[in-house]
Amino acid sequence: MYAAERQQLLADRLRHDGRLSVMDLADELEVSSETIRRDLAVLERDGLAQRVHGGAVAARALMVLEPGLAQRSSTNAEQKDRIARAAIEFLPDPGGSVVMDAGTTISHLVDSIPLDHPLTAITHALPTATKLSAIPSVSLHLLGGRVRGVTAAAVGQATVDALALVQVDVGFIATNAASPSHGLSTPDAEEAAVKRALARSARMVVALFDSSKFSADHVFSFASYDDLDVVVTDTGASDRDVAALREHGIKVVLA
Repeated sequence: MYAAERQQLLADRLRHDGRLSVMDLADELEVSSETIRRDLAVLERDGLAQRVHGGAVAARALMVLEPGLAQRSSTNAEQKDRIARAAIEFLPDPGGSVVMDAGTTISHLVDSIPLDHPLTAITHALPTATKLSAIPSVSLHLLGGRVRGVTAAAVGQATVDALALVQVDVGFIATNAASPSHGLSTPDAEEAAVKRALARSARMVVALFDSSKFSADHVFSFASYDDLDVVVTDTGASDRDVAALREHGIKVVLA
């Protein structure tokens, strides 16, 4: 296969699938990974692709805008409720500790916490903290930092430094996007830094997101699939997306 033919194949595949893996393509086409990377560089130069770690995504799919809190709260609300109820099984035993990310699905999770389940809970998200403070059995610790209006959550070096001193049983994290090549990602660098620190602070990392998050990558990756222990999503997830998670040893719960 000539280079031009191979690049056309990659462009067609990218338009259809939205993402490409260097290793998968190298095996399929029986060429070196460096050859595939050169092909992807050509597609990127032509504005068709955006290279990410391990491959590329369609340029149109790489998101840079972030919807506001009110818009996210009303999007896929039924799926988020189901995901939150299913995720309750991963709460630590009474007396355990959790760290909770910003995100509307995480906020739904708080609504499902039993009122008689003692927990130490740590969060940087103001809406989540407000809900947690109303649960009498929860000992709440609120992390400081600059509050982003888009997510109503603290970000910045102070937040990251505080999380570096934390070790909890379970971390519940949210994401704007998910893919095997780019992992979990978000449009904002400071949000990504906090999410990365949050994931590192937990012995078990549980990611909660609805199946629409599989459709595109965002600019800043904060966790690879290998960093995750559990993913709770909805039944709209494709067999391919679920298989990709399980290939990394992740327990997948479809709510």
